[in-house]
Amino acid sequence: MQFFLDTADVGEIAELAPLGLVDGVTTNPTLVRRSGRDFLAVVREICGLVAGPVSAEVVATDYDGMRREADVLRAIAPNVCIKLPLTPDGLRACRALTADGAMVNVTLCFTAPQALLAAKAGATFVSPFVGRHDDVGFEGMALIEDIRRVFANYRFPTRILVASVRHPVHVLQAARIGADVATMPPAVLRQLFRHPLTDRGLEQFLADWAQTGQRIG
Repeated sequence: MQFFLDTADVGEIAELAPLGLVDGVTTNPTLVRRSGRDFLAVVREICGLVAGPVSAEVVATDYDGMRREADVLRAIAPNVCIKLPLTPDGLRACRALTADGAMVNVTLCFTAPQALLAAKAGATFVSPFVGRHDDVGFEGMALIEDIRRVFANYRFPTRILVASVRHPVHVLQAARIGADVATMPPAVLRQLFRHPLTDRGLEQFLADWAQTGQRIG
């Protein structure tokens, strides 16, 4: 499973990308607002930090506007992935853009039939939101299971990008189901490293090594 960072904080990406675990980045208007920076400049910097897809979202809601904004975003770098809403105009734009060779991430997916529409429109990625689903009393991971089953039936190439990831358990559940990508805040990626027994074991090893009086090299 690929790991994407869900952030517009260039500093966080620059810190985590050298680990070799970041396969791409997703952004959205809310994350850009939090950054307080120019959207196009942020996307350009992120594209220089990661080799994988960088999802940049259009804000137009009509087909023509989406196409115009997508042209601007695609000109930034070859790894820009156009992020479109799961609406009739968004799916129409998805079909046109993928036919023109663009990567497209169809976002704000909350049902398996919506994901099916995105796949039929040729989306590179579809982004079901598990955390937001959980927030309103539904089981987000059941949605991922349904989409995985539907896509397997018809061998759609569209990749399932699990979004609105809130904690490491979401990542584990997505991996068990066989989702293609999980996009997560930097804090969640850092949490994947942490376990008290890992910390305790390392402390013990270092203490024992110190008592040997040896050094390596």
